[in-house]
Amino acid sequence: MKILVTGFDPFGKEMVNPSIETVKRLPERIAGAEIIKLEVPTIRYKSLQVIEEAIIRHDPDVILSVGQAGGRSDISVERIGINVDDFRMEDNEGNQVTDEPVFPEGPDAYFVNLPVKSMVSRILERSIPASVSNTAGTFVCNHVTYGVRHLTATKYPGKRSGFIHIPYLPQQAAGKKNTPSMSQDLMVEAIVAAIEAIVETI
Repeated sequence: MKILVTGFDPFGKEMVNPSIETVKRLPERIAGAEIIKLEVPTIRYKSLQVIEEAIIRHDPDVILSVGQAGGRSDISVERIGINVDDFRMEDNEGNQVTDEPVFPEGPDAYFVNLPVKSMVSRILERSIPASVSNTAGTFVCNHVTYGVRHLTATKYPGKRSGFIHIPYLPQQAAGKKNTPSMSQDLMVEAIVAAIEAIVETI
C-alpha cells in the first residue's frame, strides 16, 4: 500500500507550519505501507494541483492531508468537507474569497472515506488527545478536504482520502494567551497511529 501524506507550508504570520514539519518526520514505512511525503502550498486550487500531480506520479492508494488548526487542543480527524471557500484571511497568493464553491459542479459535501473513528481510537490508545471533527473550516484545509475527495470521486475512483488537523507547536503558542499547543513528537506519534489504523482497516 502507498499512502501520500501532505502538509502545508506556513501561512498568515506564522514562521512554521506544524503540518509539514510533522509530515517530514514520519517514517518511510508505517505498518508496511510506503509513505510518500509532500509539501503543499497554502493556496486555493494550487494546493489541489500539486496533490493531483503527486497522485498521477505515485499512484497512491490513500491521500491523507494534515493541516494546522491554531486554537484546537487535540488531533482532529475530519469527517466531512463542504463545497465552499469562505476565507477569513488571504491565502499565500493573496486570494480571499467569500462563499464561492470549490467545484461548482460538485455536491454540497463529501464524507471522507477513511476509518475516522478507528483513527481517533488508535491515537487515543497512545494517550494523545484526539477527536472526530465535523468541520474542517472554510479555508484551504477544507478546500483540500473537499477537493481531494472530489478528485477521487470523479477522476481516480478506488482511492481514499481524508484530513487531520493538528494544534500549534509550543513555539507558535508562546505569546498567545490561553492558546493550546502540542509537542512535535506527540503529533508525529499521532499521525503514525492514524496511519496504522488506516492500513489495518481498509
